[in-house]
Amino acid sequence: MTMRKSSSDAGKGARSSEGGMGGLFKGLSDLLEKLGDLADKGQELQKTGEFRKAVGANDIKGVYGFSVKVGLGGEGVKVEPFGNIHKDEASGETIVQEVREPIVDVFEEKTHVLVVAEMPGIGTDNLQLDLKDDILTISANREDRKYRKEVLLPGTFTRDKMTVACHNGVVEIRLRK
Repeated sequence: MTMRKSSSDAGKGARSSEGGMGGLFKGLSDLLEKLGDLADKGQELQKTGEFRKAVGANDIKGVYGFSVKVGLGGEGVKVEPFGNIHKDEASGETIVQEVREPIVDVFEEKTHVLVVAEMPGIGTDNLQLDLKDDILTISANREDRKYRKEVLLPGTFTRDKMTVACHNGVVEIRLRK
């Protein structure tokens, strides 16, 4: 089960009547409570947002988010960021990149491994896939939407055992064992 929190909910704790540090602590308390619920039920929490800003002659569009998975498949807490907003390791500055990193889930089934990537606006004809041993690189380019993600697979696969389908921006890649 996936629980999604919309960007319109963002910052409610900070705008609460408690204000200041009280709002911050309430927000943290709510987050910890939500993570506890997720751990009990083995669920997922996602938060996404988007912004657009004109800077001179350029229009900057940012997409950001994270996915928190708790107790799925015997794993502990797993936080996975996605989007095109990243921290530059050298300068420490936040930068908006042209290429977005999509949400990707890997499911190991009895007969195959299923890789599911969320790439809105992308069709099968926009995809480029590169498979090298246990690394799958997914890229797509369509007008103003560019995606790229390297995925570590739970084994070594060959391209002849790979099938791809894309429906409404959800890419499914099956790798037969």
